Amino acid sequence: MVGQQTLDLFIMVRIHVPKHNILIFTSFFSYNAGRFMNIKSAKFVKGIIGTNDILYDGKFQVAFIGRSNVGKSSLINSLVKKSKLARSSSSPGKTIRMDFFLINDKFYFVDLPGYGYATRSMGGREKLAKMILWYLLYSEVKNRLVILIIDAKVGVTAYDKDMLKALNEQNLDHIIVANKIDNLERNLREKQLDYLQSEYSNSQVVPYSAKEKFGREELMGRISSFIGNKKNPS
Repeated sequence: MVGQQTLDLFIMVRIHVPKHNILIFTSFFSYNAGRFMNIKSAKFVKGIIGTNDILYDGKFQVAFIGRSNVGKSSLINSLVKKSKLARSSSSPGKTIRMDFFLINDKFYFVDLPGYGYATRSMGGREKLAKMILWYLLYSEVKNRLVILIIDAKVGVTAYDKDMLKALNEQNLDHIIVANKIDNLERNLREKQLDYLQSEYSNSQVVPYSAKEKFGREELMGRISSFIGNKKNPS
């Protein structure tokens, strides 16, 4: 089912009242998330390591990428409201495959392996880079949105910059998700988000926290709006 959702996002505004020598933090604005899709079903279909029929079955793909330990699994699980759908590897950086989850029997969430794990062998890093770049640049998947997940506190790493460069050079539709926003002090969150949006003005930036259950409606609204602007997934 698709519904209409309006989110009230509170922004802490510093106001000084000289007479009483106090600071007031107030103000908010309303963000219309538009039409967002309720997720009624989500199930694991398969994991692949290269070309496969599932890539070309006509269903829309929402691909999640990011460095290891950035919280991809927790984010995906919070979107579908299932705690164990996507599972984090007990050995980060070991798993090299793309996991496909069928959402509402209509489209896929695609969980790509995390990049940038320091202890991965050179051969493993090259294999991983080839898989991700092949999927993004050479697989010829057409109906797709890429969700690049970064750590809000760490910021954009060198690996993330390389990924953003590839996405922008190829004009691939994407959204940056500033995950684990709860790890930032509240007075620093707006500053970090403003920096990310100004530095990467060609990208949409969405703050997210699975722990605080913050950002789900906004991100789902953007995903649903994007899918809605394409042909209906079959």
